Amino acid sequence: MTVELICVGTELLLGNIVNTNAAYLAEKCAGLGLSCYYQTVVGDNAERLGEVLRTAAGRSDVVILSGGLGPTEDDLTKETAAGIMGRELVEDPGSRAHIQAYFASRNAEPTENNWKQALMPRGGIVLPNPNGTAPGVIIAEGATHVVLLPGPPHELKPMFENHVIPYLKNLEPGVISSQTVKVCGVGESRVETMLQDLIDGQDNPTLATYARPGEVHIRVTARAEGEKEARRLIKPVVKEIKARMGGDIYTTDEEVTLEKAVVELLVANKLTVTCAESCTGGMLSARLINVPGVSEVYKSGYVTYSNKAKRKLLGVKKSTLEKYGAVSPQTAEEMAKGLASVSKGDVAVGVTGLAGPDGGTEKKPVGLVYIACNVKGEVTVREYHFSGNRQTIREATVSAALTLMRNCILEYFSEITFGKKK
Repeated sequence: MTVELICVGTELLLGNIVNTNAAYLAEKCAGLGLSCYYQTVVGDNAERLGEVLRTAAGRSDVVILSGGLGPTEDDLTKETAAGIMGRELVEDPGSRAHIQAYFASRNAEPTENNWKQALMPRGGIVLPNPNGTAPGVIIAEGATHVVLLPGPPHELKPMFENHVIPYLKNLEPGVISSQTVKVCGVGESRVETMLQDLIDGQDNPTLATYARPGEVHIRVTARAEGEKEARRLIKPVVKEIKARMGGDIYTTDEEVTLEKAVVELLVANKLTVTCAESCTGGMLSARLINVPGVSEVYKSGYVTYSNKAKRKLLGVKKSTLEKYGAVSPQTAEEMAKGLASVSKGDVAVGVTGLAGPDGGTEKKPVGLVYIACNVKGEVTVREYHFSGNRQTIREATVSAALTLMRNCILEYFSEITFGKKK
C-alpha cells in the first residue's frame, strides 16, 4: 500500500514552525510497511489544499493530513476534505461533549467558533483527542482512506499511535512487524556498504537505514499472516546484521536510546559517572539525566567553558593551556584526569572543542573536538571533526561522547575478563 503526507499550514511554508510531523509520520508509516512516495506542504488556502488532496487521493491508497483542524477561519482542512470526498458536515455529539468538558475542566467557556470542531464528515470515523479540542477523523471512500490529524505534535502523536496505526494495520490481511537495530559510532554510508547485499536482495523482510546524530538505525520489517510468523522472518536477518556489525550495535530495542544504553551499562557494572564539558555546555549531562534511574550512577557535572574554570575546577595546568590551547588532546586528557580526582567518579569524561561559528583557525578549524574518557585511571582521547552549525556540532559531540564512554567501559571490562588487566 502507498501513503501520502500533506502537512497544512502557512506557518510551515514561512518557516515559522519546523515540520516535525512529516518526519514522525513518514518514519511510522515506513515501520508499518507503507510506501511513501510524496510529501507536500500547503498553506491555509482551500483552493490549493483541494488541488493537492485531489491529486493525492487519485494516486495513493492512504492520504494523511496534519493541521488545519482548529476553530479559526483559516482552519480549512476538514471542510475541504469533506467537500472533495462528497460528505456533508454534521455535528458529532461525542465531540461536542468533549469540547464542553475540556473547557469546563479549565474553568473557561468555549467561544462560538470552538463548536466548529465538533462538525464531522458524515460517515467518518471520529478519532478522540484527549489532549486538545480538535478531534481527528478518517474518511474511507472505496480503496482510498483519508486521515485528518491535528497539527500540534502532542495531539497528533498519541492520536496516530492509539487510533490510526490499528486502523492502518487492518487495511491489509495479515500483520506487519518490525525490529530496529541501533548502531553507534559508524556512519550511514559505512553501514549501508556492510549490508549492501542484504539491502539489494530484500523482499520480505525489507531493510531501511535511518541516520541519526552519531548513530544509525536499521529497521527490519516483515509482512506475514500472524505476528509469530513475521517475527520468524525477521529473526535471521537481525542475526546476520549482528554478525556483521558486532559491538557497534548498542541495542535492538526500539525504546532504548544511546544514553539509556550507557546508563544501563554503568548500572550493570556499578560504575559512577561525572562529566566536564566545554563546548557542549552541559548537553552531555542533560542527555544522561534524561534517563530514569540515572541517579544511581550520575555524580556531578561541570561546565568549564573558560580556561580559568578548567584550571580552578579541574586542575588543568596553566602551562598545558598556554602551550597546546584549550582545544587539544592534552587539555582533554587533563580535564578527564582532574575530573576523576575531584569527583571520585569511576568514569570521567572531558569534552573540549570549537563549536563555532567563530574562533576557528587553519590548524584548529570549527568542528574540531577532543573527548577524553577516563575509566578507573585508563584514559582514552579521541579527535573528531564535525561539520554543520553550532547546534549540530554540539549534538554530534554529545553522541560521540556517549559512544566513547560505552566503548571504553566495554573495553575496560573485556581486558579484565581476558586477563589483560588485574
